[in-house]
Amino acid sequence: MKKIKTTPLTPQEFEVEQISENEANIMAFPFETGYAISLAHPLRRFLLSSSVGYAPIAIKIEGAKHEFDSVRGMLEDISDFILNLKEIRFKLNGNATEAEINYSFTGPCTIKGSDLNCEEVEIVTPNAHLATLNEDSTLSFSIKIAQGIGYVASEDTHDELEDGYIALDAYFTPVRSATYKIENVLVADNPNFERVIINIRTDGQISPLEAFRNSLEVMYAQLAVFNSEISIKAPVAIERVEENPDLKKLTTSVDSLGLSARSFNCLDRSSIKLIGEIVLMSTNDLKNVKNLGKKSYDEIVDKVQEFGFAVGADLADDVAIALKKKIEAKEA
Repeated sequence: MKKIKTTPLTPQEFEVEQISENEANIMAFPFETGYAISLAHPLRRFLLSSSVGYAPIAIKIEGAKHEFDSVRGMLEDISDFILNLKEIRFKLNGNATEAEINYSFTGPCTIKGSDLNCEEVEIVTPNAHLATLNEDSTLSFSIKIAQGIGYVASEDTHDELEDGYIALDAYFTPVRSATYKIENVLVADNPNFERVIINIRTDGQISPLEAFRNSLEVMYAQLAVFNSEISIKAPVAIERVEENPDLKKLTTSVDSLGLSARSFNCLDRSSIKLIGEIVLMSTNDLKNVKNLGKKSYDEIVDKVQEFGFAVGADLADDVAIALKKKIEAKEA
């Protein structure tokens, strides 16, 4: 006989398998059947979309006016130079969230990621190629680096840049991949419990474990909204509303308005039977009633006002709901 439970089993085991400096497996178990994937899938989404990283958002190159230009003495044109720059991963030192860094190189030389290291920034992809300069050539440029999450298109930052800067598409996410798999694990002779293994690989800006902890913080913050006090609007008590004097008047037949035959017939042919139907209409809706002229419109508006209401008036929520139910019942 299956053991009866009142609460699901809480996982107790947590392990980190460090595969390399930038890759690790995060493992937790035992989960009840179906619980592992329920947690692993949103965590993967947060890892890929909410991990904070750094990226160049703009560049200014001396002698180049746009991304399809070229620099004398540099093997790469500007578009190739920018593509190479995007492969270089930066990490701002200290608590800085943005920086503007100036560089200058004289050929002949090959510029790699490691050549961009300075007091303000650390390059975590030191072997990435940037550019090749010929003899007697000089390359001077400035890079704006910012902290962020996800992807930001160059069009979104272009208007904020000073003249001379070329806006860059910025891919901030430091997590290169995040995958998970679910395995069965035996607990007290029951093989139906689960172990989740989340594989995380980063670009070196942060460690896999830091990325995992950050995603947990984001997930907790998103869920915290459900801890707020929930205001539940009480349902309308139809029985009490039925006694409302306004509702009784609104559900009175349009006959009670004492309209002329022409005005009454226009409403009747449009199946407008109750005074409340006119009150719920906007002035434009009433004007658009078929064959209703200005004289008839003015008469109806005046008669409704004499009855204590106005066309297009805002009614109390409970009265409006009860009135609409009456109208629906009439049409059924």
